[in-house]
Amino acid sequence: MEKLLSGKKILIMGVANKRSIAWGCAQAMLDNGAELIFTYQNARIKKSLLRLISDEERLVECDVSSDDSIKNAFAAIKEKFGKIDGIVHAIAYANRDELAGDIMNSSREGYALAQDISAFSLIAVAKYGIEILNNPASIVTLTYFGSERAIPNYNVMGVAKAALEANVRYLARDMAKYGVRVNAISAGAIKTLAVTGVKDHGDLLRISEERTVDGKSVTTNEVGGAAAFLVSELSTGVVGDIIYVDKGVHLI
Repeated sequence: MEKLLSGKKILIMGVANKRSIAWGCAQAMLDNGAELIFTYQNARIKKSLLRLISDEERLVECDVSSDDSIKNAFAAIKEKFGKIDGIVHAIAYANRDELAGDIMNSSREGYALAQDISAFSLIAVAKYGIEILNNPASIVTLTYFGSERAIPNYNVMGVAKAALEANVRYLARDMAKYGVRVNAISAGAIKTLAVTGVKDHGDLLRISEERTVDGKSVTTNEVGGAAAFLVSELSTGVVGDIIYVDKGVHLI
């Protein structure tokens, strides 16, 4: 039986290490027959990725804070691999100082940085992605419940995730004419490198686990399964949506 993503080429943006949600997405897509390409921000991230991915040719440098870097990266991808069928955008960042205490104490610069990397980067990726995406194709990004509720210490990242979700809706409208679907997965709290930057993240993880329907935290593999679905032909009717993969935490 043919696998769900056989013949599909998918770009994964945002793998930091083997505990990354992006890596869970990559594993699910590999299991379903996809051919994968990965971007990395800098030499340090590349070194980490090379512990997971043996084929260095599949790694392309891309710093989403720079339009030129995105443009050059996508041009390199098109030259090496031709057009692709999907992009997983799993990129977010805020200064550690902005992820603690009262949001009123956020700096103007820190707020802007979180918006740029965590929200605007999706728009930039979509803009240049038009040049490398097939018709049809899919873009999937990752968000979190802190976009809707005032999660302790999440602060500017929660605001950035709210902006990211709005971006999903507007991009879904505007990318449709290119045959590109845009959706987001709202993943439950998982112990990743990103989460450890939030003050008292242990309490966040514990409370989130307690509120799942089975008392067990969602896994990166479970999030990856949803991402594989969203880049597959099974989800052609899903457009501009936020899909919750948090074992029901958002229900309470």
